[in-house]
Amino acid sequence: MQAFTKLTSIAMPLNRANVDTDAIIPKQFLKSIKRSGFGVNLFDEWRYLDHGEVGGNNSKRPLNQDFVLNNPKYKDAKILLARENFGCGSSREHAPWALLDYGFQAIIAPSFADIFYNNCFKNGILPIIQTDKIMDELFATDGVLSVDLQAQTITAAGKIYAFNIDSERKRRLLNGIDDIDLTLQYSDDIKAFEQKYFNKYNWL
Repeated sequence: MQAFTKLTSIAMPLNRANVDTDAIIPKQFLKSIKRSGFGVNLFDEWRYLDHGEVGGNNSKRPLNQDFVLNNPKYKDAKILLARENFGCGSSREHAPWALLDYGFQAIIAPSFADIFYNNCFKNGILPIIQTDKIMDELFATDGVLSVDLQAQTITAAGKIYAFNIDSERKRRLLNGIDDIDLTLQYSDDIKAFEQKYFNKYNWL
């Protein structure tokens, strides 16, 4: 997992509440567990004017020019602004996969669905909770934001906003440690236990 330290990027303003995981990555695309290749179908039903299917040629599909993701201004955005209850709905881990595969590394919203929030940390995305008032200010900025995980701050239009994060989750993001990496840190202990166990129960 890639480490997250500091990020400066234009922020894409998705001014919608209750964005569910089926809107983030529709169900027909949940046929792979590779964690990659989902970015082209991020927000598929809002992004395109036709119905998308796995293996389709997205370059020839008609775009919904009114959807913010299709605005050239936000083409390289790595920060997503949203409203309350982002990531609600089913618990599909494909949702953060699609966001990360597209290029988003941080999401700022007033609240997140619990499972989606946890899945973001597991996949290297930083979800940041801010008040509705601060979100209004960030949306109004409509420009470049800087996120500093070590300092736990967001800088926008000369203003600095602090945010809270669990210390262990912060440590893992700063060092690029996912659940597998965490387990591998104890590989010597695991091997020693397995050897002792099989020596004692050698008929297994």
